[in-house]
Amino acid sequence: QVQLVESGGGLVQTGGSLRLSCAASGRSFSFYTMGWFRQAPGKERDFVAAITWSGGTTDYADSVKGRFTISRDIAKNTVYLQMNSLKLEDTAVYYCAAYRTLSGRVGRQVSQYDYWGQGTQVTVSS
Repeated sequence: QVQLVESGGGLVQTGGSLRLSCAASGRSFSFYTMGWFRQAPGKERDFVAAITWSGGTTDYADSVKGRFTISRDIAKNTVYLQMNSLKLEDTAVYYCAAYRTLSGRVGRQVSQYDYWGQGTQVTVSS
């Protein structure tokens, strides 16, 4: 059974930084794409960033490009989301997600991901 556990959320001022972690367990993730999504109150869950487990391919939503960086540590089975220059509109619950694929591509659709973490709250204040 795949388990994804997020951590690292919290309260930060605009312009600040946070690093989210997603610890994955339950199987080998060699052919998994790992993604981060976020959901603000009353809004749909949106794609933020994704990475292939090999690390060879990454993708970012336009709203976070240049500010957020996704990475993974294979030895620790952990995926990270480094968030810099945070804005008020980055406030949301952030979810880690995963799905298995041999395509080498990363997906942006919620429906593509089979496994989800419980989410971690990120609040950006002025």
